Amino acid sequence: MLKTETTYYKTPIGIAKIIGDTNGIQSVSVLNDDEISQELLHQKTPECLQDCVLQLQEYFNGKRASFNLTVNPKGTSFQKKVWKSLLDIPYGKTRTYLQQSKFLGDVKAIRAVASANGKNPLWIVIPCHRVIGSDGSLTGYAGGIWRKKWLLAHENPVKQQSLF
Repeated sequence: MLKTETTYYKTPIGIAKIIGDTNGIQSVSVLNDDEISQELLHQKTPECLQDCVLQLQEYFNGKRASFNLTVNPKGTSFQKKVWKSLLDIPYGKTRTYLQQSKFLGDVKAIRAVASANGKNPLWIVIPCHRVIGSDGSLTGYAGGIWRKKWLLAHENPVKQQSLF
């Protein structure tokens, strides 16, 4: 049996907790800065998680729009189907829960789709933050609405227009 490894990476919006092994990244979650000791934050990153940390750094530095990682999330086949559909939402764009349900072929599955989005174990890597309410509201984000707002602004910054 493979040994599961864990590492922590400080991002502009919290501490990313990354769990995985040589078969892939199983989860990326976000913690508040005060939820982890500085000692853990400064431990050496296991080799199998180094690429994930590097790609997250690139994302937060504005140099990466999508991730190229081997992932191995735990979930039901329906959840995995929903999470896979999130990868089709382009960087800097959003989709509503209703659009995502239609995309998956069942408009009536909107609540199940929203529930599966909420159980997404791969924060940012599988971009559930790009799904919004039909009225444009920033609803339903396990990491906190303020983080969802930050991520959407990061991916689609407001351009300063010239006054002349």
